[in-house]
Amino acid sequence: MNISKKFLNSIKSISKKKIPEAVMVRAKQSLLDYFAVTSAGVKFQEEKINHYFTFAIPENGDFIGIGINKRLALKEAVFLNGLNSHALDFDDGTNSGIIHLGSPIFSLLLPLAQRYDMKIDDMLKAAIIGYEASYTMAVSIQPGHKVLGYHATGTCGVLGAAIAASYMLDFTEAERFQVFATACVSATGMLKVLDDGSELKPYNVAKAALLALTSIQMAKAGFKGHPDPLGGNRGYLKMMTGKEDVELKPVLLNGTYAIQKSYTKPYASCRYTHPSVEAAILLRNKYGLTAEEVERIDIKTYSLAVAGHDHTDIPGSYSAKMSIPYSTAAGLIYGRAGLQEFSEEKVKNSSILELTKKVHVVSDKELSDVFPGIQAAIVEITTKNGIISKRVDFPKGEPENPLSDEEFRLRYDELMDYANMDRAASGVAFNAVYQEEMTVRNLLKLFEQAGGL
Repeated sequence: MNISKKFLNSIKSISKKKIPEAVMVRAKQSLLDYFAVTSAGVKFQEEKINHYFTFAIPENGDFIGIGINKRLALKEAVFLNGLNSHALDFDDGTNSGIIHLGSPIFSLLLPLAQRYDMKIDDMLKAAIIGYEASYTMAVSIQPGHKVLGYHATGTCGVLGAAIAASYMLDFTEAERFQVFATACVSATGMLKVLDDGSELKPYNVAKAALLALTSIQMAKAGFKGHPDPLGGNRGYLKMMTGKEDVELKPVLLNGTYAIQKSYTKPYASCRYTHPSVEAAILLRNKYGLTAEEVERIDIKTYSLAVAGHDHTDIPGSYSAKMSIPYSTAAGLIYGRAGLQEFSEEKVKNSSILELTKKVHVVSDKELSDVFPGIQAAIVEITTKNGIISKRVDFPKGEPENPLSDEEFRLRYDELMDYANMDRAASGVAFNAVYQEEMTVRNLLKLFEQAGGL
């Protein structure tokens, strides 16, 4: 059995379906979220991006890099879009696949759609297919894939981005297969980037998008890959899981599109921190709790959320975003965990660092057993007056507990403000996503007018 053809045929079946209106609405929201997160990501790592331009001297071109007030060559636009879209770890994703879905896909599709002057809806239909491909592969190989040290956003994201582009550009079925075969060879991404203050997690997204671009270029040039890149002793599935007999999940798992399964983060930290953050905020608001009253915080959560996320030594902002103790402390002290709470200034604050040291995170068998259906945490706070606790199963932003339209727009505006974008111009761009017949090229020009680095 050729498992690669089976997988691609299942993805093809999605392309034949009429996309439901609710799915297109979610896709437009995902696109707007991508613009906002990427623009803010540029501002967050502004110094490093400036150093990149100084040393690399990237080639000028016609392509608009999101949040960068420069026209770039195609490959530079794709790469920097990817790098900035994941800089804040604020982009969308799913818990069951343990993957960020939109950042590699939109980082590639937007410059290509600009090049070919495509309509927004045509690009979004391709993105929806790409989301399905990335998610279906990720959910089929997780959680063992993560246990082996792989970052699915890189290893599966390159597949979805490449497939999405092949559909958007109307490749033949034979060409699409070679795109996929090349993308399988390109798949890479290690989770060591989470540890010890590393700042390279966004690089996994950047190279996934860039390698997806290379995959479609190689296929269009006529290079041929293995007839079954997924299967066999040296295939993708064996490499990514250690096993050949991996059963691929069906597309439209549980009756919904992958893009509908994605979360939108209200907290500017790793998704594994969110149940604990929300519990801390709820307890703070209910009891009027202050940091001075806290003697100890104990957190129980599912096992996959603990390793790499239980550290209390916080060398910088990237480390803070990955830390359940720091994120929980931020939620308790400030009543929120937005961009400012993870700034380099805040992560040096003695009050929050002292409270971080009081947080202890352990895995819980009951919570681990219900993962990934429920991604819960129980926060127990020992105070001078007794013990209070709160369990959170579905924090705000999950499909089961989504942001309201008003909350989403507030998040968008706050991200654009953080990026120093003109509020009126970014508002025009927001509304343009919902205009019929709007092209990606014109949409990008509207975002370009809003400002940038």
